[in-house]
Amino acid sequence: MELASRSAARSNVSLANRAWNIRRKALLMGQVQGQGYIGQALGIADVLAASYFHALDFRSEDPEWEGRDRFLLSIGHYAIALYAVLMEAGILPEDELETYGMDDSRMPMSGMASYTPGMEITGGSLGHGLGIAVGMAMGLKRKRNKAFVYNLMSDGELGEGSTWEAAMSGAHHRLDNLICLVDFNNQQADGKSTEMLCSEPLPEKWEAFGWHAQRVNGNDLAAVVTAFDTARALKDAKPRVIIFDTTMCKGVPFLESREITHFVRVEADEWDKALAVLEEGKPA
Repeated sequence: MELASRSAARSNVSLANRAWNIRRKALLMGQVQGQGYIGQALGIADVLAASYFHALDFRSEDPEWEGRDRFLLSIGHYAIALYAVLMEAGILPEDELETYGMDDSRMPMSGMASYTPGMEITGGSLGHGLGIAVGMAMGLKRKRNKAFVYNLMSDGELGEGSTWEAAMSGAHHRLDNLICLVDFNNQQADGKSTEMLCSEPLPEKWEAFGWHAQRVNGNDLAAVVTAFDTARALKDAKPRVIIFDTTMCKGVPFLESREITHFVRVEADEWDKALAVLEEGKPA
């Protein structure tokens, strides 16, 4: 399926509205528990909207369809964001939203593949997603399956040696069905990622490892879509990486402005305020 028809098959809801819906669902889940990695969910919503409603090939009614593109969440604590897009895509029922993080829920606070339809791997021990993605991409090639493997990882995982071992392996095996997505929000638990262990210059570093690299504003939907199109259409027999510079808590300015956003503190009376602020910025 070509990109245009793949996008059209997802209905005529705009990507901007999809991203807004993802942000709203994430906030509603955070409100259920009174906590959650909301900053990351709000920041990566545009990338997830473009992933699921422009780039990926999947079947909502059959999450394990063999021909699907695989979307790996290496960063398990971003699960709240992935649940939101899985609901938006019709893979998870929206009426389960209020079970987020509860006992026996299919949506634990850290993503687990054995619990959740559409969750390809159990992430959380950071730095392993790309290695798993390399193995999946190799396996698909051996089966002559034309699906792509996407691996969403954080900027913090760039400090893990296993990430660069996987990067070398992906290039060595010429995995042109592998697309790595890096969320560069420059935030870790202990401070700015660039101050914990600086990984710049990123595009040049990935290129030196044999990858095709792009870096774009991850909150600019047009730029995100173009980057996906370029990565999928590339004829070179090499893996591809897209580095997305994102803003934590995007769409809720009073949260964006907070100094600590890795696990942003939202007071009990601020969830409704955040939802109201988001509503004011709803796309037409």
